[in-house]
Amino acid sequence: MSLDRRPPAIALMGPTASGKTALAIEWAQRLGGEIVSVDSALVYRGLDIGSAKPTAEELAAVPHHLIDIRDPWQPYSAAEFAADARRAIEGIVARGRVPILAGGTGLYFHALLDGLSEMPQADPAVRAELEAEAQAVGWSTLHARLHALDPQAAARIHATDAQRIQRALEVHRISGRTMSAWRGEARARPDLPCRVLRLALAPADRAVLHTRIERRFDTMLDAGFLDEVQGLRALAPLREHPRPLDLPALRAVGYRQAWEHLDGASDYPRFRERGIFATRQLAKRQLTWLRGRLDLRWFDPVTERDGLETALSLFLGDARSG
Repeated sequence: MSLDRRPPAIALMGPTASGKTALAIEWAQRLGGEIVSVDSALVYRGLDIGSAKPTAEELAAVPHHLIDIRDPWQPYSAAEFAADARRAIEGIVARGRVPILAGGTGLYFHALLDGLSEMPQADPAVRAELEAEAQAVGWSTLHARLHALDPQAAARIHATDAQRIQRALEVHRISGRTMSAWRGEARARPDLPCRVLRLALAPADRAVLHTRIERRFDTMLDAGFLDEVQGLRALAPLREHPRPLDLPALRAVGYRQAWEHLDGASDYPRFRERGIFATRQLAKRQLTWLRGRLDLRWFDPVTERDGLETALSLFLGDARSG
């Protein structure tokens, strides 16, 4: 078997609040690395506090990529992310630096590392049909239809996630095949210009993660999260949008709950409770996705830090000797 002589890259995956950002910055500073964000909320300008976006000081300390590249009303797909991330990685490698991929958006990692199936392209006419049906019967009813057609996809997609429900039904209506069938097709992995150490960071004790999530949400509130959302609500493209909460940016955890709270749907204690619960549910979904990957090495970033450092050292030694 020939040695893999590609330069090294590191992928730090994990649920929200697991310590990915801090470790990515530390390793980037030590190794001469640059960080590629793998987070579907960080791509949006104006989603700063509620997305736990790196601070100005952190962004200045280490070069970051794929942060603040879209406005909140603009679409951004996993395929676009994979293409943009590949270009960023190629540039980092060309500069002789180490790409560090850090984030919690499983679909983005999947698109970049494994590739996406060639599903049918969007069809405006079919989308308009589905929009009209949703107006008539509601997205929850369309989610139930999706469950009957493709239980696997329906289990992944929340009943309020209009965009993904629409896309799954659109794929079936255009092709006669379910999204799960398309995704299950064998495909060649993308030929990245580097070999990737794939690490999953997660506290061994779930209660520790829940506590960190609660504390971080309270820190966001103290930092002015609601003021940030109020500022988003004042932006003309969002103020004039017929259904702003259908936008992917505003489905980011915490933002929907904050928006609805400012609409008067809940009092402050209830909003806080809903925001923390939604974040914990996100972490649960992220962990479920990570457990489905067999190519990951798992570490508790606090109690197994020595193991993390050993894994990094062995990988870099292999990469540099290869």
